[in-house]
Amino acid sequence: MNEAETAHPQPNYAGVFWSLFILTILEIAAANMPFAKVIVVVLLIVLAVIKASLVALFYMHLKFEKFLIYLIVIFPLVLAVILTVMTLLDQAPTPMG
Repeated sequence: MNEAETAHPQPNYAGVFWSLFILTILEIAAANMPFAKVIVVVLLIVLAVIKASLVALFYMHLKFEKFLIYLIVIFPLVLAVILTVMTLLDQAPTPMG
């Protein structure tokens, strides 16, 4: 392959690092919020997904890959979410009666 074809701009690793650092501080703060447990868990999951996306896009260089790579990554993630939700629904407490 030609070097011009594979070259991409150098990511701002320091900016990504500080973004991850700030998101981690927000996670710690969110874990100690006096809100309902469901709200805290949803907030923590959203922050974790944002952090995982930053790591995958910049440190794993997925931002500069072709669309097929996104499909290869997204399909197992969607499947994992579906299976997790199915497991949680199966384990949900049922009313006695």
